[in-house]
Amino acid sequence: MKKAIVVGAGLAGSYMAYVLGQKGYAVQVYEKRPDPRKSVYGSGRSINLVVSDRGWTAFKYAGIEAEIRKITVPAYGRQIHDLEGNQSYFPYSIEGKAIHSISRSELNQTLVELAEENPAISVQFEHFCTHIDFELGEVTFDRKGETVRERADLIIGADGTGSAVRGAMMKQPRFNFTQEYIDSGYKEVHIPAAADGSPQLNLDALHIWPRREFMLMGLANTDNGFTGTVFAPFTGEYGLDQLKTGKDGLRYFEKYFNNAIPLIPNLEEQWENNPTSALAIIRCKPYHWGTKTALIGDAAHATVPFYGEGMNGSLEDARVFCELLDEWGHENLPTVMERYTALRVPAGNALVDLSLRNFIEM
Repeated sequence: MKKAIVVGAGLAGSYMAYVLGQKGYAVQVYEKRPDPRKSVYGSGRSINLVVSDRGWTAFKYAGIEAEIRKITVPAYGRQIHDLEGNQSYFPYSIEGKAIHSISRSELNQTLVELAEENPAISVQFEHFCTHIDFELGEVTFDRKGETVRERADLIIGADGTGSAVRGAMMKQPRFNFTQEYIDSGYKEVHIPAAADGSPQLNLDALHIWPRREFMLMGLANTDNGFTGTVFAPFTGEYGLDQLKTGKDGLRYFEKYFNNAIPLIPNLEEQWENNPTSALAIIRCKPYHWGTKTALIGDAAHATVPFYGEGMNGSLEDARVFCELLDEWGHENLPTVMERYTALRVPAGNALVDLSLRNFIEM
């Protein structure tokens, strides 16, 4: 049985592990963070996600579309909230097509649990990748001071924006990499369901409070609540760097998102306690190194969330890689790697460009 190591148990990594397990690989997944089912490390900085056709194609390929649909909420259009409190609804299509909102943490837990149902897949948490020998196919991890070394026939770097796998590739000759932080960041606020459990906003819509250079966006959750996210510049009179206290946040909402205040009963507390996070763009080339190691998702092409395709593009990376394995077989892994880079680098760059352009449109 061929052995695969997946570094990172986020969305792309857990999905990739699941599919590789289906293909007969013995898969070991190593994640630096604690088990998401036993911790709240993502609280306050999750950004709800949207599943598009790319994502559904990946889930269908893996045979888990039905399971994922159970934890999504469809949105059939945008509901725009202007400064005066007026609302306008714009359907996505006359055919009634929808995008589907999903909680990042709920999806991640679901994918990890689906992967672990396969006895050939092992998921280990709190393992930090410290070194990769690309020629031997050996990965070294640190687990609470203990050194762990494992070898595999295939290594997948799915370890996100700060990828250790990509970091090891960057030490190699002729590996190209750029990183850029945009001038805006984000802060999350939770809009709960009403006291009787009913939604406070129209569940069928993605809600946007557009205010020129900044905005508030709300995506529905399965509990009738919404995940709200403020996207705004860091600098300026009402830049995120200046809005540090709960009272600062309340004044900000009173001026720009006044009709949202009644929806968030503990706004000041959330604003003060939830982190303000930066948004980075990462490009690199190639998406593989040697004949055994490839990057997928944010490890290869971190983007900003304004096009709603970051997760979907990550899942598509994994699906395309696995389809190339279907076509060429593991015995032709060097060809799989070359073809993967040729197909996905242009797609990753296009995703970044489209995401930046859509920020202006939103």
